[in-house]
Amino acid sequence: MACFLVSIAEAVVVTAVEKAEEKKERKSVETKTEKAEEYRIPLSRKLKWLTYMLWGGAVLLAFEHIWHGEVMPWFPFLTAMSDPSDSAEMFQEMATVGVLMDVLITAVWIGMCVVANSIVKRPAKISGQKTAM
Repeated sequence: MACFLVSIAEAVVVTAVEKAEEKKERKSVETKTEKAEEYRIPLSRKLKWLTYMLWGGAVLLAFEHIWHGEVMPWFPFLTAMSDPSDSAEMFQEMATVGVLMDVLITAVWIGMCVVANSIVKRPAKISGQKTAM
């Protein structure tokens, strides 16, 4: 009914954190306080991956709820908000399904970051070396 609202809430928070981190990284590059170390993927880029996943999921879920008539273009916008007994069911769905979806999305994102870090840290292959098949 309204599980997509949980994804929207997390996406808003992560977007704000991403923008703050991006600003901090830009400032550190301008002042040259960042160490000259090997290439790494900035945290702001990784957070952007998470925001894309969250916003994309929220938009798809919102479309699905509109398609099934659970979201209306007039107040109270959610059909479950018109009846108090339906509201309790809606909050239960948000607390279970919505939170579980966001935890799963965040876990997949953490896995993506771990894999990306391992790929970046992998030693570069010598261009003249051929692989055996």
